[in-house]
Amino acid sequence: MIKHVPLALYVHIPWCERKCPYCDFNSHENFDPALEKPYVAALLNDLDQQLKWASNRELVSIFFGGGTPSLFSGHAIQQILEGINHRLPLAEHCEITLESNPGSAEAVKYDAYQHAGINRLSIGVQSFKARHLSRLGRIHSGDEATKAIKLARSAGFDRLNVDLMYGLPEQTVEDGLDDIALAIECGIDHVSWYQLTIERNTAFWSAPPVLPTDDLIEPMQHRAKALFNSAGITQYEVSAWSASGQRSLHNLNYWQFGDYLAIGAGAHGKVTGDDGVYRFQRTRHPRHYLAEFAQPVTAPLSTQLRMIDPAELPAEFMMNALRLKEGVDAELFEKRTAMALEALGAKLDEQRRQGLMALDKATLAATERGYQYLDTLIEAFI
Repeated sequence: MIKHVPLALYVHIPWCERKCPYCDFNSHENFDPALEKPYVAALLNDLDQQLKWASNRELVSIFFGGGTPSLFSGHAIQQILEGINHRLPLAEHCEITLESNPGSAEAVKYDAYQHAGINRLSIGVQSFKARHLSRLGRIHSGDEATKAIKLARSAGFDRLNVDLMYGLPEQTVEDGLDDIALAIECGIDHVSWYQLTIERNTAFWSAPPVLPTDDLIEPMQHRAKALFNSAGITQYEVSAWSASGQRSLHNLNYWQFGDYLAIGAGAHGKVTGDDGVYRFQRTRHPRHYLAEFAQPVTAPLSTQLRMIDPAELPAEFMMNALRLKEGVDAELFEKRTAMALEALGAKLDEQRRQGLMALDKATLAATERGYQYLDTLIEAFI
């Protein structure tokens, strides 16, 4: 079973210059550059503990997330990639993404990242408008964002993603469309366009802003779709819009229930064994993580794995696969879970009967109506 499951690697860099009020990711302020070297060593020690779960598979993708990975120097990123390449084979067209803030301090490193082996850059713009950036706690300007995109192109990045948020406090429909139009004008061919939600353990949770109502959100979504499509950019996942050939391989692997090793403070991983599917998570605080992996680790990863209950596997699979606009081939269910499609049983038949899932038996996909009510559809399989 395991040899049929593609393998990716997630690398978490847990520091950022300032914690945004909407962010519930494992990120910490007050980065000390002196921590860069020991953290690189810890990441590779962490990876060593996970190698047996690779089972000689190639890495189809590597993703540096955070926090703000672009706080690290190009030299540090190169050391990490060289360490990974020394330990694991990389697929011929392995996608290697690094998240970056568009501030000038990070943008000047783009040449170094490209030289280090990064071949896809994801820039956390969120908005090009000053008043929205201020409300979101962002420390860059709209001008810096457009300049960062130009610098990334000049550095040789053919593959760029831009993160944009909508449903922001006091945001109008035209505001949201202006952000998309400017990204398109800058030549961006992959956009992560997602709605602001208020999450627990964030500053916004403690003091929530007033967000736009559905009366504004729905026309914004409708008009945004038309604007994206007019530029040849189509939706392929809940928050992902892409031109032809520009889809994120790393995120596709998540949604198609592939495996991923995960290194770094708070990183989550998923691996497949001969007897089932497992998840694991690394310790969250950078100080504790650095202490745990300061030296080569002899304890096997097996001691930290949690097997997904086989009864929960169908729901786990569908929770990911149905996020894809086109869904997945039905045969993928058995390949990823080692279960017959009948495990979805009456739940699948019922959703098809209600017109929420495609009738094509070869595909597991939401209909247009099902995609409108995706949360409800996914809940049906839990």
